[in-house]
Amino acid sequence: MFLNGRVLIIAGSDSGGGAGVQADIKTVTALGGYAATAITAVTVQNTLGVTGVHPIPLDIIEAQARAVLDDIGADAIKTGMLGDAATVDLVARLLEAYPIPAVIDPVMIAKGGASLLASEAVAMVRERLVPLAALLTPNAPEAEALTGLTVSTTDDLRRAGDALLKLGAKAVLMKGGHVPGDRVVDVLMTPEGETAFEGERIASRHTHGTGCTLASACATGIAQGLPLAETVARAWDYVHEAMLRAPGLGAGHGPLDHGWPLRGRA
Repeated sequence: MFLNGRVLIIAGSDSGGGAGVQADIKTVTALGGYAATAITAVTVQNTLGVTGVHPIPLDIIEAQARAVLDDIGADAIKTGMLGDAATVDLVARLLEAYPIPAVIDPVMIAKGGASLLASEAVAMVRERLVPLAALLTPNAPEAEALTGLTVSTTDDLRRAGDALLKLGAKAVLMKGGHVPGDRVVDVLMTPEGETAFEGERIASRHTHGTGCTLASACATGIAQGLPLAETVARAWDYVHEAMLRAPGLGAGHGPLDHGWPLRGRA
């Protein structure tokens, strides 16, 4: 069923195609939505890591976003790599000017370890973007950076999630991929309660772009008007299957199979 749903993605470009706006566009399209972009940076990367970053000027980032929003419009906005405090502030001002549900993926570190957010920008994310999030999607290290709490267990995820809700996020999806254990537990938390999503850990080096992909899948569901728990459940299923079907490309952290819904399940 074609559900439509317009998603504006404000994020960086990944030349390897596994993460960033490339993963976002593939995800939104595979789930039946329409993707538009405002690119914040051009990165030089492949499965082995990030070797260069070229930031896009702030006025061009803003012009891209406004060009899309003032003509095509959006039913949800998804943010990814923002890079520095000035870009975070710009995006916050855009979200204030256009009251559209925003999925905030607080991207800080690339899969290979490269920093994708300046340290001084973390406070800006906490103060400016978290309160504007319809859904915040931090992993454990990002949750630690945003809250100052240690996050090494699922209960720690919940404590950090509570702290982020108190900072103003309407909902948080606390991702448990970095928490040790044979099973991965993500916890969707809102002021009304929580829903856990649990599955066996997939032993694979092909995990590049999982965070971008999950957040974009959530943004697509929100854009299509699905209830939040259903949105996250579909996104979780989509990413899980995309990891299982990873094409095995590259010598490092390889990409997922974003297009699997177009071919159906095996």
